[in-house]
Amino acid sequence: MRPDEYRKLAETEDRMWYFRALHRRRAHWLARLLPSGPARVLDAGCGTGGFIRALRTVQPAWTVAGVDLSPLACALARERAGAEITEGSLEALPYADGSFDAVSTGDVLYHIDDTAAVLREFARCLRPGGVVLVNEPAYRWLWSYHDEATEGRHRFTRPELVGRLTAAGFSVRFASYANLLPLPLVVARRKLFPPARPTSDVQVFPAPVEAMFSAMAGLEQAWTGRGWPVPAGVSVFVAASKPK
Repeated sequence: MRPDEYRKLAETEDRMWYFRALHRRRAHWLARLLPSGPARVLDAGCGTGGFIRALRTVQPAWTVAGVDLSPLACALARERAGAEITEGSLEALPYADGSFDAVSTGDVLYHIDDTAAVLREFARCLRPGGVVLVNEPAYRWLWSYHDEATEGRHRFTRPELVGRLTAAGFSVRFASYANLLPLPLVVARRKLFPPARPTSDVQVFPAPVEAMFSAMAGLEQAWTGRGWPVPAGVSVFVAASKPK
């Protein structure tokens, strides 16, 4: 992404409904699928460190590290998260085999052409039985000014993302779309009524709007947290594991 987008991310991801819901979704499935006790977790494509900050708050016994290709993102993540942050490529992760109990990534494969290489690296760096979580933007038809501003490459469907994880040797534990209730509003903004001067939608909206979207996300989390998928959404989310 462009430097200005990383700076926007650092300023908004602790407060914007989308990132708060994304962090909660990932934290829930890590806690659900990992054994109790200490764990070593990698945030792959950690950006400016928002998920690491959130995860260390709810799971202080876990050791959380981050890796990102952008020097600016790494600098911001070190400043904001106070964790082990490494500059490196997801296609050649700078870690030994079996280094982590879990690898999680949020809206990162979206920026990468060779997703198969990234998923192979996730598998290599996971211990047997380790967990991988992948959250990505959904539907090519939803491509818009937002994707151009964030320099995205590819939006995914659920069958497609499940297929890529399966091809990398993972066993899928849960697969769902995400942000179903906000989908009509996102479609309206991005396809029907785009802003006059398009930029990304990474921003904190007025308090009533944030509250509305947060309530929608909370309802969905109550549903999917029980292991029940939703049939459509702005994002697609897959939780999987490496064979033991």
